[in-house]
Amino acid sequence: MATEAGRRTRLDPAVFRLPVERIRAGYYSDAYFNFTRQLLNELDHHPRVTMQVFQKRRSILGGIDEAIAVLKLCSDGWDQLEVHALHEGDEIAPMETVMTIDGDYALFAHLETVYLGCLARRSLIMRNVRQVVEAAHGKPILFFPARHDHWLVQTGDGWAAHVAGAIGVSTDAQASWWGGRGVGTVPHGLIAAFGGDTVAAARAFCERFAGEMNVTVLVDFENDSVRTAVEVADALGDRLWGVRLDTSERLVDRALWERMGGFKPTGVNPELVRLVREALDDGGHPGVQIVASGGFDAAKIREFEELGAPVDAYGVGSSLVRGSNDFTADVVRLEGRPAAKVGRRFNPNPRLERVG
Repeated sequence: MATEAGRRTRLDPAVFRLPVERIRAGYYSDAYFNFTRQLLNELDHHPRVTMQVFQKRRSILGGIDEAIAVLKLCSDGWDQLEVHALHEGDEIAPMETVMTIDGDYALFAHLETVYLGCLARRSLIMRNVRQVVEAAHGKPILFFPARHDHWLVQTGDGWAAHVAGAIGVSTDAQASWWGGRGVGTVPHGLIAAFGGDTVAAARAFCERFAGEMNVTVLVDFENDSVRTAVEVADALGDRLWGVRLDTSERLVDRALWERMGGFKPTGVNPELVRLVREALDDGGHPGVQIVASGGFDAAKIREFEELGAPVDAYGVGSSLVRGSNDFTADVVRLEGRPAAKVGRRFNPNPRLERVG
């Protein structure tokens, strides 16, 4: 995150475009939190508590600025609360406190569901992306899970992926919080619209968009990636940035039919990448990049890297939105005295910073 006079900055709450009135009314909250706020107010009971937020894994913190925005805009009195928190992208240990909220519990009891959900979702994306970034040893990671999840999660997920180290995202929504733009490749659908002629589709795409983006072409439409990659490179020349391998896990690329026996031949595999690289180099196209996609996660990327597969970038999709990274919030102090349930305790964290 950026710094100003040595202090790390946070996203403006306006960035999140929260449905403030509905969140404040408890529309997105577990009903028992709404009943809690209602009861406390009806009894005119205003206990000053310390709420402590944590999770149980080694992870990367995401969604903290969004959680703070929920508290700022949707509590019943932000100016009466004292919040301390870590920052987006901070590495966090199991059980480490990532945020504390001090104040009248009735002012923010209704928001627990919402701010914990922000943290859980964005930290999941952060952790998953960071794992593939580290596995790739500095090679670019393209964040491609948009089609595997509901469109409403795209904006925050894209931001989380960006902070965690992804070099590109596929939709404008995913790039919106930092003012970027979605990137992509010549898709199978366009190739099909040109009668299955990858070169014709790539040439038309390049003539229209080469001045706006790095043109990358999917080359597995005919399940003959080596031949298609060279044909596309010959046709587009210096206007071609890269080719993308995306062979189905149910298929063996035609280039491997005579080579099977000592490796798993289906899908995108290191041997196929090597054959495409050799063919491009032999054809006079050493500068064309190879993007590998299709079923990649941290383990698969790590395997490719250990085997020295000549991949230049990885496109990663559904694996980045799988799993969980749940957060918990506990009242741990009441009027300054210990009040945590059995098994929990106040866990101060000197890394937390006061939120203004």
